[in-house]
Amino acid sequence: MATTADEKPTVKRDFLVDLEKKYQQQWKESRVFEVDAPDEPEGLEGAELREKHPKWFGTFPYPYMNGTLHMGHGFTISKIEFSAGYQRLLGKRALFPCGFHVTGMPIKASSDKIIREIAKFGEDFEGYQPPASNDDPDLEPVPDTSTATSASAAAVAKAKKGKVASKNTGLEYQFQIMEAADIPRAEIKKFVDPYYWLKYFPPIAMADLTALGARIDWRRTFLTTDANPYYDAFVRWQMNRLHDLDKIKFGMRYTIYSPLDGQPCMDHDRSEGEGGGPTEYTGVKMEVVEWSPAALEAIGNVINGKKVFLVAATLRPETMYGQTNCFVGTTLDYGLFSANDEEIYVCSYRAARNMAFQDIIKPRDNPVKLAELKGSQIIGTKIKAPFSVNPEVYVLPMEGVLASKGTGVVTSVPSDSPDDYATLMDLRKKAEFYKINPEWAALDPVPVLSTPTYGEMTAPVLVKQMKIQSQKDTLRLAEAKELAYKEGFYKGTMSIGEFKGMPVEEAKPRVRQRMIEAGLAFAYAEPDRFVKSRSGDECVVALMDQWYLDYGEEKWKAQAEKLLERMNTYSSETKHAFEAVLNWLNKWACARTYGLGSKLPWDPQFLVESLSDSTIYMSYYTISNLLHSDMNGSEPGPLGVTPDQMTDEVWDYVLASGPFPSNSNIPKENLLKLRHSFNYFYPMDIRSSGKDLIPNHLTFAVYNHAALFPEEHWPLSMRANGHLMLNGKKMAKSTGNFLTLRQAINKWGADATRLALADAGDGIEDANFDDTTANASILRLHTLIGWCQESADAGAGYRTGDLTYHDRVFQEEFINLAAETKRHYEATNYKDALKSALYETLMARDWYREVTFEEGMHSDLVRQFNRTLALLMAPITPHVSEHIWTSILKEEGSIQTARWPDAPASYQACPDLLAAGEYMRGTLKTMRDAEILLMKKKAKKGAQGGPAAYDPSAAKKSVNIFVASRFPAWQDESVEIMRKAYDEKTGTIDDAQIKEELAAKGLLKDKRIMPFIQLQKKRIGQIGAEATFRRQLIFSEVEVLKLLIPYIKKNLKLTDVTVMTVEEAKSTSAAPDTSLEQAEPGSPSFNFYNP
Repeated sequence: MATTADEKPTVKRDFLVDLEKKYQQQWKESRVFEVDAPDEPEGLEGAELREKHPKWFGTFPYPYMNGTLHMGHGFTISKIEFSAGYQRLLGKRALFPCGFHVTGMPIKASSDKIIREIAKFGEDFEGYQPPASNDDPDLEPVPDTSTATSASAAAVAKAKKGKVASKNTGLEYQFQIMEAADIPRAEIKKFVDPYYWLKYFPPIAMADLTALGARIDWRRTFLTTDANPYYDAFVRWQMNRLHDLDKIKFGMRYTIYSPLDGQPCMDHDRSEGEGGGPTEYTGVKMEVVEWSPAALEAIGNVINGKKVFLVAATLRPETMYGQTNCFVGTTLDYGLFSANDEEIYVCSYRAARNMAFQDIIKPRDNPVKLAELKGSQIIGTKIKAPFSVNPEVYVLPMEGVLASKGTGVVTSVPSDSPDDYATLMDLRKKAEFYKINPEWAALDPVPVLSTPTYGEMTAPVLVKQMKIQSQKDTLRLAEAKELAYKEGFYKGTMSIGEFKGMPVEEAKPRVRQRMIEAGLAFAYAEPDRFVKSRSGDECVVALMDQWYLDYGEEKWKAQAEKLLERMNTYSSETKHAFEAVLNWLNKWACARTYGLGSKLPWDPQFLVESLSDSTIYMSYYTISNLLHSDMNGSEPGPLGVTPDQMTDEVWDYVLASGPFPSNSNIPKENLLKLRHSFNYFYPMDIRSSGKDLIPNHLTFAVYNHAALFPEEHWPLSMRANGHLMLNGKKMAKSTGNFLTLRQAINKWGADATRLALADAGDGIEDANFDDTTANASILRLHTLIGWCQESADAGAGYRTGDLTYHDRVFQEEFINLAAETKRHYEATNYKDALKSALYETLMARDWYREVTFEEGMHSDLVRQFNRTLALLMAPITPHVSEHIWTSILKEEGSIQTARWPDAPASYQACPDLLAAGEYMRGTLKTMRDAEILLMKKKAKKGAQGGPAAYDPSAAKKSVNIFVASRFPAWQDESVEIMRKAYDEKTGTIDDAQIKEELAAKGLLKDKRIMPFIQLQKKRIGQIGAEATFRRQLIFSEVEVLKLLIPYIKKNLKLTDVTVMTVEEAKSTSAAPDTSLEQAEPGSPSFNFYNP
């Protein structure tokens, strides 16, 4: 488990947990979260029906069932859960469903691992013995593909990878991972059946979410794949319609591919590298003219008359005219691979493996390595440089060559590449150190392209400007490389070759094509990052025939962009992320042969891939409760419809505004009920997800909705949240900083956990769940219940009758906080909602309780406040709110069916009361701070042996408070100058004009003015220009202070408090002028004294 603070006594937590269980049972028995479309005898549909009977429909990505839910799930779920609670308070039919995803590889891969482990160790793994070393050649340790790891097991993990990590954690095999999830060893053998996972984990997830108090309509839950025949029919319909629309195509294309699994490896099939895709290079063939002696000796006689080529992968084929040499990494391993009957390619094994799956090297799946060389042995080899003005060049050493990117062979164009130029200069300066013949590095950079900023020698200019000293200056070289590439590609013009004078952007594909036509290059692709399948296989890029969704196609992309433009994304960062994905996303493999899933209808040898059967399933929720009565679809629902009756024509009618299916044997009234339910709940009001799903699932949902549904059924909004950290650190099993949802509920209870989730954060940046917040929430919620109970019991003893000024201020504050909380809930900013609903509301109550210490609180206001507070917090802490609502306040019905505490229609806002309340608290704090400062001065004076003018420790203390009616003249002049320089249309201030005016009035040298002007600029942003320039209080400062005198005397232990205007003080000489001059409207000055 994640490291936590010291354990707290559990009495208060247990009290809250008992309440939670009580109300969860009540909600279950009353079926309060089951939501249906209204029966409408008037025949209203769609928008008209929703206007009469408002609805809200929110979803989150259904969780994958290869383990239990963790706090990352809980965080994303909470965004919809809080919103569902808020929307219920608005009187809407708020539908929050939850299904379970089981499509794809993870479950099947884990099942296969258990099969292998049973074969190795026995049915109950009784033959397993912890090894002294991890050198078993027959059975590799498995990566953790399950989310089932418990915190106790994860706590022993270290932030390491591979076999070392397995040895350190003890979680070397899949059965150990299952045991760590508290699954008995005797039961693990059942998980060899992938469908057993589907029976085991979903009920646990349902129980965990119910224990959280989630407002989920469980009638609508389902499993994906053919495990549920209704959902299977739905997916087949979706794929058929996309195929009919020519959105799904078949053809050769690059895809990330797992050789071990024998199929494409898409995002959800990966244990590492999610979001990665193919990067296409130009493979440049550089024929060996003369081997270095070391290479020749190592090769022996394997060549047998074939041509040998060093193969480099470049993204800049247009620069090949300027090659002066070629680079390899001296410590890297290179192979000679038989490409075909006539050619041998020299490159890294990783690159050869990719080439083999792109039909560049034969045979397709098994590159034949004829010999192996160290990079150091290749140094000094002479090769041909295709298209270069230098026909032959030498192979030289480079320190930055990576085995994990490209082929391990790098073409060198020092006129355009800062890395190449810096390395070439290093080699020339230190030829002996690098063990090269200086003649090998003698060729000078060749101008290839010209740019307006750097001329014809981009790399030398940048290296000089950025003061790059050597190839070891990797950070500045990376920056220089980016500058060179952007300048060259977007602004460069070719200086050489067939396409001289042509913009580089146009010349690049033409040069590439010429090289390929001449047999000097070929298309080559590899993953843009390390990608590992859930089977533990390093993936390659394969060129293969496959079914793919034609994302990126011009017309479809335009539809998706239109949908995005209409959709609320809640933040500019989220919208920009969507836009970026739409700009690069293209063809996506939608079929596989391994794992769980629905069969591709027209080509049943394939299964629909896990991200492709999960794009419009939100629509399925609207009718799932009518189709089947359990998540497996094994029993028909209330309409008696069977899976075989759900034909494509029926789905068209129900979901896609299609014609009535005249050939269907489903009774017409049942078809109408299905369509009615869909039309009422769709479109989806909000989809909430982690930001990591924007590059795939969420964007796929945008594309598929645009293709399959009319515009009135397009999603209204999608929000994205960041990842959840625990106690300021990344949540990960490998570090032990991991927490399941059930562990959190067991530790803190549901409402304290929910409160800490709300407090964690809302933006697209990463959020933080803090143990201390959860611990503190237990006490806070327990204390809140105690206050509500005490105030209810003491209600008869509270004051009644007319409201006093303090009553009215308090009432105005919690009414205003309710309105502010509503704005935050609408914006899905739950941390801010929590702040105004709980923290600031309780602060207002505390002030009211203290400031009315003499006359007491008003009975009606206390009850109104507690009622409002319960409602404001109901979305976040429903159990505590339910208890306050039903058991303490004795309100009718459940708080789940209550209404938001909007102010009555007759209510008139009183901003003067809000301003006065803020003023009173601020003034008291200022006075307290002023007295503390006087105490410090007294201590200092005493140390120096001198008397203090005021003794804060004396028995008798008094204060005069001086109130100013006008601002100092210099401030008025400054504000007037600002007002003249303010542009109402743009909301900006002309600083140059302000300086000119100040100079003209001789005020520019006054050191008080510029800080004051900066402060007023800040106020404009906070309260607006009009209020800032008006500079008038909207309440009587003197009257408010006089009302506050009893509390000031009590709080500061004063004998007497006198409030007077500055003018009155001057006439009575009550204080020195320096003290009076400090007073401003809204900021009085004080004179403490001992009577």
